[in-house]
Amino acid sequence: MSTTTNGRIEVVKRDGTRVPYDGYEIARSIEEAAAGLDDGVARATQLRSELEITLFDGITSEQLDEAVVQVALQNVKDDPAYDTIASRLLVKSLYKGIFGEGVTRDEVYAFHGEAFVAFVLRGVELGLLDRRLGELFDLERLGAALDPDRDDLLRYVGVQTMRTRYMVAGPDGRPLEMPQFFWMRVAMGLALNEDDPTRAAERFYDKMSRLEYLAAGSTLVNAGTSYSQLSNCFVMQMEDEIEHIAKSVRDVMWLTKGTGGIGLSVTKLRAEGSPIASNNTTSTGPIPFMHTIDSTLRAVSRGGKKFGALCFYMENWHLDFPAFLDLRQNSGDPYRRTRTANTAVWISDEFMKRVEADQPWYLFDPAEVPDLVELTGAAFSRRYAEYAAEAEAGRLRHRKVGAREQFRAILTALQSTSHPWLTWKDTINTRALNHNTGTIHLSNLCTEICLPQDRENVAVCNLASINLSRHVVGRRRGAGGEGARIDWDRLAESTRLAVRQLDNLIDITVSSVPESEHSNERNRALGLGVMGFTDVVERCGYSYASPEAYELIDRVMEFVSWHAIDASADLARERGSYAHFPGSRWSQGLVPIDSLALLEADRGVPVEVDRTTRLDWHTLREKVAGGIRNSTLLAIAPTASIGLVAGTTPGLDPQFSQIFSRTTSSGKFLEVNRNLVEDLRAAGLWEEVRDDLLRHQGDLARVAAERADLTIPRELVEIYQTSFQLPGRAYLEVAARAQKWIDQAISRNIYLADRSVASMVELYAAAWRMGVKTTYYLHMMPRHTAEQSTVKVNKAEGRTPASSGARRGFGAAAPARRGFGAAAPAAPVVPAVVPDVVPDDVQELEVVGEAACPVDPQERLQCESCQ
Repeated sequence: MSTTTNGRIEVVKRDGTRVPYDGYEIARSIEEAAAGLDDGVARATQLRSELEITLFDGITSEQLDEAVVQVALQNVKDDPAYDTIASRLLVKSLYKGIFGEGVTRDEVYAFHGEAFVAFVLRGVELGLLDRRLGELFDLERLGAALDPDRDDLLRYVGVQTMRTRYMVAGPDGRPLEMPQFFWMRVAMGLALNEDDPTRAAERFYDKMSRLEYLAAGSTLVNAGTSYSQLSNCFVMQMEDEIEHIAKSVRDVMWLTKGTGGIGLSVTKLRAEGSPIASNNTTSTGPIPFMHTIDSTLRAVSRGGKKFGALCFYMENWHLDFPAFLDLRQNSGDPYRRTRTANTAVWISDEFMKRVEADQPWYLFDPAEVPDLVELTGAAFSRRYAEYAAEAEAGRLRHRKVGAREQFRAILTALQSTSHPWLTWKDTINTRALNHNTGTIHLSNLCTEICLPQDRENVAVCNLASINLSRHVVGRRRGAGGEGARIDWDRLAESTRLAVRQLDNLIDITVSSVPESEHSNERNRALGLGVMGFTDVVERCGYSYASPEAYELIDRVMEFVSWHAIDASADLARERGSYAHFPGSRWSQGLVPIDSLALLEADRGVPVEVDRTTRLDWHTLREKVAGGIRNSTLLAIAPTASIGLVAGTTPGLDPQFSQIFSRTTSSGKFLEVNRNLVEDLRAAGLWEEVRDDLLRHQGDLARVAAERADLTIPRELVEIYQTSFQLPGRAYLEVAARAQKWIDQAISRNIYLADRSVASMVELYAAAWRMGVKTTYYLHMMPRHTAEQSTVKVNKAEGRTPASSGARRGFGAAAPARRGFGAAAPAAPVVPAVVPDVVPDDVQELEVVGEAACPVDPQERLQCESCQ
């Protein structure tokens, strides 16, 4: 502890005055943060002692607040309750910025509503908030509806993510919002077009502040602000002409500036060497233009925080497809590589059939086969066969390869670079219920959006996600509970209200690209998804790879699908159907599960998925035929960012590990699976195996195998299998069961423990046979790197003694905004017990940033873009 010459430490307050450090005040603050937790006084005493080792004279009050939080975070590996303390302390620091130093919990409650009214009026005055927030709403009533107790629903990573990514800040960079202000501001921003906006805002606030569903990232950033770009995903196609290529670059710049994630098809661009009649030269092909857009993404960074986010799509019959496969390679000509943009391949049924039959595959120049881009299914296969015959006759420029050879090349590139992602055009187009608006040429940045686009329409989708874990009551019987169950009534309410909120968004959002405005208005596409599936599976006591888990996702998605469709049909009666409803499959009374039969008929190959139904779809079909408000309703996004705010597992993903470090644009955080901790505590085992779990990177199976002196229930080992322990087929089964109810697609990550290309071939072929529309990242265990932890391993005994210190980097936030407690350059606050040099006998902890994200740090941040 650094002190002055008289032995005292002085703290520099926010107004610049210096006061003696008061350990008792700090202890009281920690005790308040530990209220309701076991051993609150003991925890406060421990944290105060650990804190005082780090202090120095002249520490600012902001630095002191941050130091207390960091000390709490250092203990999360021993007990997740410390995360609750850290979260409460961080929220209190936000209160101090609004109410001033020394604010008490009673004062927060007493003045919350009054402060909210002041925040809205001040935000409007500064030009930060939409002026309508001060005109259309009863601010006093909304202020009275705020419930500060709901701050306790947030975990530390959730508060930190809100603070750094979503909350409104003033001109000095200091936050103007507190968590409940934030939720109400978003709710108001999505209620502007309601007949009773105050009542609607109350309803939206109630759901979001309880974390029962969350709007997606762009919506959370901009709703209620003076910049109302609220849509999340943009899907566009580049035409084969220089004017449209230039316009596409312009559109990418504007959409990137507005924080949207972009999908861009380049299949129409003629191949390298293709003649250009206008100047008697030949084309350079699509690759140089893709490199230009890649540079654009880096130039137009969003808010100075990260690069733009885009995924290129190309069909695999394009003559330049081999060069497309190399775009993400580290070696080679840098002008023929993309370092920021992602890539995905758009695969036909014809190709998959040729892979299975070991037949040849032909690559063509789109300038010579322009109709292939627009054709799908059986029509594509017939025309493709004609072009193949033309190629064999020497009348078309082409390249001939084995279909299996190319499929292996795709999967080898996927294994080595995490790209291209595999997506199936015919599964998507044949099952589309909005088929009358044109061909779907690609998906979006995260592969869950399936919307048609053309020269006049940049397809737009608007996202939100239901937090399934907030709709579960109880916990599994084996853990001392009465059994976990879904609160179906509450889930129905959340689904229906989320659909209304998303439909409102379409009328409120603005875009700088006219083609996206047009598409949004005419199609009114929604992408309501879910998150927290694995959280629910664990609480029910199931393994992710079990019939019970497959049945659960089937039942849940059928229920959500039914109520989302019914809610949209109700909205059509209130507000009218979307413009292109006549002639759609919706107008024929079809719903998503009906499209499986269409796919089988067109493909001529069975779709291998269970077809059980449980709800009254007959009545709903009749209702849908009378009108529906939205061209699409469901899509499951990866929820890499909002999942953190919701405090649950992302999308449909499994647990990456039970204990791991998570890296996001908001910082680095230690994740400990609370469900596992509760179950181990119920079995009287947590204290016994805690350090072993950390040493074995959260692998309970390895701990059980090693600790012959303990009886670790086999069912827990099954329930808490991590991503690389689960069979790859489990990811497909969960996705296929969900996909049959979803009119768009699923951002489906897959994890494999080995690098066998043969296994990958079978897995991705099975995905196609099971009707999975798209896949996202493939994670392979050998590629994931490790970071240091401070669990010392006694190599002689193979056991782990009790940890005596904190883990370097856990909970360390990204560089803070001004006023957020950035450490003084001369004397930074550092954890006291982290060694400067980690000894050789320190076991490393495996890490992958986001559980649903790739290894590369920039890519981790990109997949937060549209959630």
